Amino acid sequence: MSQTHSPSLSNKALLSWLNSQSASGLLVPFLTLFDNEAFYVLDSQQQVLYWSLGVEQLTGLNADDVVGKPCVSIYSVKDDAIDNSYLINITMPEGSTTQVRQFVEVLKDDTSGINAYVVRLTQTVKNSFSSTQLESSSDSFQGLISRSPAMQAVFQIIENAAETTATVLVRGESGSGKELVAKAIHDLSGRRSAPFLAINCAALSSSLLESELFGHVRGAFTGAIKDHHGLFHRAQGGTLFLDEVAELPLELQAKLLRVIQERNYIPVGGDKSISVDVRIVAATHRSLREEVKQGHFREDLMYRLRVVPIFLPPLRERREDIGLLLWHFIKLHNADNFRHIEKIEPQAMRTLLDYSWPGNIRELHNVVEYAFAVGRGTVLRSSELPPEFREPKPINVGYAVKPSFYQPLSPDQEREAIQKALETTYGRVSPAAAIVGMSRATFWRKRKLYGV
Repeated sequence: MSQTHSPSLSNKALLSWLNSQSASGLLVPFLTLFDNEAFYVLDSQQQVLYWSLGVEQLTGLNADDVVGKPCVSIYSVKDDAIDNSYLINITMPEGSTTQVRQFVEVLKDDTSGINAYVVRLTQTVKNSFSSTQLESSSDSFQGLISRSPAMQAVFQIIENAAETTATVLVRGESGSGKELVAKAIHDLSGRRSAPFLAINCAALSSSLLESELFGHVRGAFTGAIKDHHGLFHRAQGGTLFLDEVAELPLELQAKLLRVIQERNYIPVGGDKSISVDVRIVAATHRSLREEVKQGHFREDLMYRLRVVPIFLPPLRERREDIGLLLWHFIKLHNADNFRHIEKIEPQAMRTLLDYSWPGNIRELHNVVEYAFAVGRGTVLRSSELPPEFREPKPINVGYAVKPSFYQPLSPDQEREAIQKALETTYGRVSPAAAIVGMSRATFWRKRKLYGV
């Protein structure tokens, strides 16, 4: 069977014509003429309006999985990319790495208010990397693995802060790697030969936490049969990591402030102060400023802790790292010689890329452990992902819709669902398509079929 070749999408005259078609509702059918090219269209909010067959084949991401959703960050348009091009490395589902060049052009019409981006991908170099070669030395920094520009900036702050004695506050969601940041600061500092100790401030009661931090003397309370050296004593000359510091009780916050300001403390039940030389790195998933406003945290302590603030972006904001971290953890478990994964099923990879990762990197590692425990063979399949990955996703676009919108049982019901969805969204196609659970392209075809 002969293959139909698409016309080129490279000249600006064509883009000008395409601009006029978007206003008339002919954008999607016109774009299908160029479907063999690897390109996609984003609106001004970086939501995917169109995803060509060519870009499906290049990236492994299906149009039905991406259209109508925010663009995966690695493919989104950066401010400095307008009318320019730049190189990115993408990880394919089977584990190979491909270098592509992105070309970005803007569709804008002052009269109609259209503002969108046409992004073309041109493959430059294809590397047949095995799954064990995906992680390069430049992707790893003191145990932290990332290709994200946001994380590269974090790495630089860590390196600079390590050269000082300043107190550091790490802010990030659970599972994002806050303790790894603290350990990196310690290992790069002049205190690297002294102890690095850590404690979770939310894990102990107030009395136990005070004793664990500052120690106690014999007879301080029932059961205190001998002196106990706390973490500040044991970490002398080194670094103490206070995780979930926002959970520290107010009475202990005053004592911690004294340690930071005066460099001494008094053990529980003691009457003599003890000098201490310990660097503090604290971490929290909460905003300390909000905790101060609520009266749960001392303002003076907040300023003492956040001399150098470091913000860790969640995994959902650096999706270019999902494939990298996935293969990193697979490689670790492959070394156990129980099961050896060499490829990831495309549908499984799409599912993993589309997931929001509320548990961040820790959750991703748990998913890999689950797959190794329940699956067999050299391919990680969708059926080997945890149950929550196989549950139907609720559609939430802020509109009140009937359940029948989601699963129309006949052409008549489907036509009615499309019509009501358009009425609900005042004719806006993208949210209407989301309501009925279709991609924008599928919604357009069905709308034409039913004459809605």
